[in-house]
Amino acid sequence: MSGFNLSDWALKHRSFIWYLMIASVIAGALSYVRLGREEDPSFDIKTMVVQVNWPGATLDETLNQVTDRVEKELQQIGALDYTRSYTRPGTATIMVNLKDTTNGRALSDAFYQVRKHVNDIWYTLPSGVQGPFFNDEFGDVYGNVYAFTADGIDFRQLRDYVEEVRNRALAVPNAGKTQILGAQDEVIYLDFDTARLASLGLDRQAVIASLQAQNSVSAAGVIQAGRDRVSVRVDGGFKSEQDLRAINLRVNDRFFRLSDVATITRGYVDPPTSLFRFDGKPAIGLAVAMAPNGNVLQFGEDLKEAMTEVTGTLPIGVGVHLVSDQPAVVEEAISGFTRALMEAVIIVMAVSFVSLGLRAGLVVAISIPLVLAIVFLVMEYTGISLQRISLGALIIALGLLVDDAMITVEMMISRLEAGDSLGKAATFAYTSTAFPMLTGTLVTVAGFIPIGLNSSSAGQYTFTLFVVIAVALLVSWIVAVLFAPLLGVTVLPATMKKHDEKPSRLASAFKSTLLAAMRWRWATIAVCLGLLAASVVAMGHVQQQFFPSSDRPELLVDMTLPQNSAIGETKVQMDRFEQAFVGDDDVVRWSSYIGQGAVRFYLPLDQQLSNPFFGQAVVVTKDIEARNRVQKKLEALARDKFVGIDVLVHPLELGPPVGRPVQYRVSGADLQKVREQAIKLAGIIAADPNLGTITFDWNEPARVLKVEVDQNKARLLGVTSQDIASILDGTLAGTAFTQVRDNIYLVNVVGRATADQRNSVETLENLQIPLSGGTVVPLRAVANIGYGMEQPIVWRRSRLPTITVQAALVGNVQPATVVDRLAPKVAEFKAGLPDHYKLEVGGAVEESAKGQGPIIAIVPIMLLTMVTILMVQLQSFQKLFLVISVAPLGLIGVVLGLLPFNQPMGFVAILGILSLIGIIIRNSVILVKQIEDHEEAGMDRWTAVVDATVHRMRPIMLTAAAASLGMIPIAREVFWGPMAYAMIGGILVATVLTLLFLPALYVAWYRIKEPKTPAAA
Repeated sequence: MSGFNLSDWALKHRSFIWYLMIASVIAGALSYVRLGREEDPSFDIKTMVVQVNWPGATLDETLNQVTDRVEKELQQIGALDYTRSYTRPGTATIMVNLKDTTNGRALSDAFYQVRKHVNDIWYTLPSGVQGPFFNDEFGDVYGNVYAFTADGIDFRQLRDYVEEVRNRALAVPNAGKTQILGAQDEVIYLDFDTARLASLGLDRQAVIASLQAQNSVSAAGVIQAGRDRVSVRVDGGFKSEQDLRAINLRVNDRFFRLSDVATITRGYVDPPTSLFRFDGKPAIGLAVAMAPNGNVLQFGEDLKEAMTEVTGTLPIGVGVHLVSDQPAVVEEAISGFTRALMEAVIIVMAVSFVSLGLRAGLVVAISIPLVLAIVFLVMEYTGISLQRISLGALIIALGLLVDDAMITVEMMISRLEAGDSLGKAATFAYTSTAFPMLTGTLVTVAGFIPIGLNSSSAGQYTFTLFVVIAVALLVSWIVAVLFAPLLGVTVLPATMKKHDEKPSRLASAFKSTLLAAMRWRWATIAVCLGLLAASVVAMGHVQQQFFPSSDRPELLVDMTLPQNSAIGETKVQMDRFEQAFVGDDDVVRWSSYIGQGAVRFYLPLDQQLSNPFFGQAVVVTKDIEARNRVQKKLEALARDKFVGIDVLVHPLELGPPVGRPVQYRVSGADLQKVREQAIKLAGIIAADPNLGTITFDWNEPARVLKVEVDQNKARLLGVTSQDIASILDGTLAGTAFTQVRDNIYLVNVVGRATADQRNSVETLENLQIPLSGGTVVPLRAVANIGYGMEQPIVWRRSRLPTITVQAALVGNVQPATVVDRLAPKVAEFKAGLPDHYKLEVGGAVEESAKGQGPIIAIVPIMLLTMVTILMVQLQSFQKLFLVISVAPLGLIGVVLGLLPFNQPMGFVAILGILSLIGIIIRNSVILVKQIEDHEEAGMDRWTAVVDATVHRMRPIMLTAAAASLGMIPIAREVFWGPMAYAMIGGILVATVLTLLFLPALYVAWYRIKEPKTPAAA
């Protein structure tokens, strides 16, 4: 590089450069302290939930009049990927899933469009619908969850105390949203004896109307008394259930006490909508989220202090238990990764000292904290926190960022040995290698472009990998040309003895091997191509993976009962299952959710929607080994003791949530045909030994009680179907007709029949229907009552009824392996489906394809960028071909790294393999540039290739050693392990082959002959 010499300028402004170094270290240290701490990077949950209720509607009516209309309208949204809905009689819940490439501002706009479109068609929906209700905050994370249990106090008092704690938690700096879990709303029940009402000739509706009139809140006017305004208040509102017991009513000119015709009790909603339990005891949960961009560790300390303060004021009998402590998890994860980072730093420094010697190694060693400090500074001002991905990126970058400093120091040493002065040696590196180093750095950065431009959820999850590595590599070049020369002038001796006359044994052995490879050039090329072909074949035996399971000690237990099950039955079965946790030394604590899934206590949780037939337990074990033991015990328990109940025991996931790993979706217009085909498919895939119990997300029909009104008789008696439905609803489910205003709560007053009457079919048949003249008739006089069958719930995807056939895995096999093995049978089944029915693969395979699709789409941009950078440097198509031809050889090392160690090819491993392209090409372009320099210096071409390769062997091998050994600390990590193994193998093998294959290809391509006389050589 001619013209301005940045290294020379640095030496002429030494004080300023020293200042920049000191300032960088201080600013970087301060930034490191201020950086946010997280367990995982954030990513957008691209799902919005829309719910519409139509009380009293049948399943078909809800499907056709509500679900289908809303889904049809939502299809007009451009960002929509698909809709997934489940419909129950009277309730439609639609999950709007946006395209995986939607994020940022486009996501907010898409959610607005969902609201707008649904509201635009509201007038077309049937009368009587309730809603729509929207939830676009599906991804809120409540990292701190507390459970409050009661001993000697009732749940109303406990809830009062939890509300007090909630108010204190909201006052904590950076506190975000809070959510109360498992709190049961109080209800005052009026259990009317329908027979007694009928015998007294009383109309229940008239009684209810009288109570509503007394309890209403109505304006009574204002008196203008001179200069004062005096408001008039009419008292009469109910303060408690005691007021209701004392009421005297007049209905149809008859006086009676309310307690004469109704049993008045105060209790909780029956049946409950959801329950929360801690260690098997009924509890109320408080979930606290942190505000965006807060420091989770600092927030955890502040919240812990506030909770200690407020719980100290709670009375004896209120137990406070920590369910989820995200700050503790983050602190442990960050400390683990920081320890791995320090280990990597020590390893890379050790490689530098051992290979370069004390003084030269010290220059490289000092460069490492300089680069890291500047990277920390950039991370702070770009909003990147310390978390799993960014810290892993720092470890990966460590081995790469020392390359430029090593090249600079190596060049300085060689020039000092040649007799140059310190200043001249320090500036020579810039003129000879700065531009090739920059080219290599940019090519390496370009290798990570598919991560940086990947807008999928998986790409968003790993985005900081690109940013941190790109910044680290670019900063490493600046440090190498700006700071390293000054460090070298300060640390290295003024003169150095030349020691090249007697090369080391390693150098002699390498030169002999190199000469043999160049002499047998075609054999060398053929062997390398053969190894590449073999690696392509062997790659077919490497298992595919999306993201691995988390290394956290929690286990999730998902329990799904038949979909017509009541929440009481779900509670009974969860109680039975929880007995397995009692007394187990491997279990630290557990919490359970009945009627709903766990609150999102960590971002990648596959959150479940509320359903009375579903329960979920979160089991915290001692460690990973204990987690594996407990999982095996619980899976055996589910198989043996919970036949007919779908129980899934699984660890937490990393990356975007997937659910059951193996899934197939069967879709079609006719419900019954879809059920039949799904059952056939289940029989086909059940033969695979690595699949657990085959389950369906819905399938079982349920009994319904049909009341068929004889309309002629009803009209003759002056009653309508609406009257009958209203009476039945008020009798069976109960109707909230007024409210008691109790402090901060509103307590519904619900009228219903007594327990023996509302839970008996016989009583239903004899239910008395009041007529307009004050007389009554039994229900069976105007209606026939009988049983029928219908689906309690129907799932749809993109407006088609869809059944998902799903299964968990048995053993260490990966989902893609099982899906590939089943592919021929599944393809045969798919070919036999009726017209307009389809089969799709879901689960981990589908999500992996979603994550990889955008990467594949961006690979051409990556390659074009690399080629452009290389052409700027090489200015030759032939040399461009030579440099690029080495890149595929990295696959040989990747297979050798993954296959023997049984490591899967996961999403993160794919990113590592793509980055290998840049790393390999970097070494190749610098080697080709070295050959050019030797040729320009007057060497014959054969000697130039040999001498340049021998000269570059040491720094290339040192960089490979630093890069590969530096990744050892993360090779033991569950998340980073496959990537580390792939990159270690790829770097080591590709480095060796680059030093042999590229020279052989070079002399073969240019038809360079070996000189006949040794002297010429």
